[in-house]
Amino acid sequence: MTDFSTQGYLNMDLLRFTTAGSVDDGKSTLIGRLLYDSKSIFEDQYEAIRATSEKRGEEYVNLALLTDGLRAEREQGITIDVAYRYFATPKRKFIIADTPGHIQYTRNMVTGASTANVALILIDARKGVIEQTMRHTYIASLLKIPHIIVCVNKMDLVEYKEEVFKKIKKDYEAFAAKLDPIDVKFIPISALNGDNVVDASKKMNWYKGPALLNSLESIDITNDQNLNDARFPVQYVIRPMNNEYHDYRGYAGRVAGGIFKKGDAVTVLPGGSSSTIKSIDFAGASLEEAFAPMSVTLTLQDEIDISRGDLIVKSTNVIEATQEIDVMICWLTEKKLQPNGKYLLKHTSKDVRCIVKDIQYKVNISTLEKMEDDKTIGLNDIARITLRTTAPLAVDKYNINRNTGSIILIDEATNVTVGAGMIN
Repeated sequence: MTDFSTQGYLNMDLLRFTTAGSVDDGKSTLIGRLLYDSKSIFEDQYEAIRATSEKRGEEYVNLALLTDGLRAEREQGITIDVAYRYFATPKRKFIIADTPGHIQYTRNMVTGASTANVALILIDARKGVIEQTMRHTYIASLLKIPHIIVCVNKMDLVEYKEEVFKKIKKDYEAFAAKLDPIDVKFIPISALNGDNVVDASKKMNWYKGPALLNSLESIDITNDQNLNDARFPVQYVIRPMNNEYHDYRGYAGRVAGGIFKKGDAVTVLPGGSSSTIKSIDFAGASLEEAFAPMSVTLTLQDEIDISRGDLIVKSTNVIEATQEIDVMICWLTEKKLQPNGKYLLKHTSKDVRCIVKDIQYKVNISTLEKMEDDKTIGLNDIARITLRTTAPLAVDKYNINRNTGSIILIDEATNVTVGAGMIN
């Protein structure tokens, strides 16, 4: 198990990545190999999966069992829910979201990928680019994941041939060219044997790039956070009501973008009241500044009406509140989206009711065609819709800020999350 000093570990930056691919492309095996070869699992964990593999009559230690935690997953050898795993190397900390490959679990990929810096798209070298590859790439592009690493897996089953890798790379690039510009890297691997996962493969000397772990350690994520547009959704108003803090009124939340400093002129949306930042408090200390994604408490010079769901922004960077928003929606439930249907909409820490004003089109994932005549939106469909809210919302476009540019829709009758939306 990797061991680091506490201070060094705390100071390392954090990279979140998600895996996506079709069924049996080897996502769970790849993550198991990453954890094992980077010495990020305990000996008793390895012994447990070795014993399970032996009991099941498998000829090798099935590293996929490290992430397939549900009994149903282990029995079927597939991933059903999103499995999160944490590990670190001397260079960086990582959070992995292992997402399902089955079409009926595409909604889980949206959940796992929503906060990712990197998407690992796995492709079976024997099958090449298939519909699920295109579906997952489109969702990664829609979610504005800044970096994509295409892992062409099971190279051992195609005799490590360079021409197979090149053909898949060419086919993938042809599809990706139809999407918004994305940073894409390609790595030929064998998750089962460990080729190009942590260590460079001796069986693919024609590949001159880095192994996967090295790519994850070195990829630049400094520009992934929006540090220009200051956004602070208020989650809770703190009023201690005691003698020591008799007049204290703080606004707690997580910085969703930009940088706030003491003395900054700020505006509270959607109301429009203005003030200046008196203090930035964290764990009993006063800070000079706070930036995304820090959780802090702001106090202001003036006593103005602020409540949960309000958005504090810099007065030099005010956004206009609106009651009509245009979103790309990923539908997450078998119960179809209802035209003129009423839903609960959650945006950052604010809840409002809304109505589906218009369904503009549904996206054909295979061709990226806009199907304007087909407005039946069911499980795993992606569509562009217009919503009308009962109260004004201060929103950003999703490509500007993934936090303030996203919403979820909830069925009020069942409290089920039915849709995840990216604001255009």
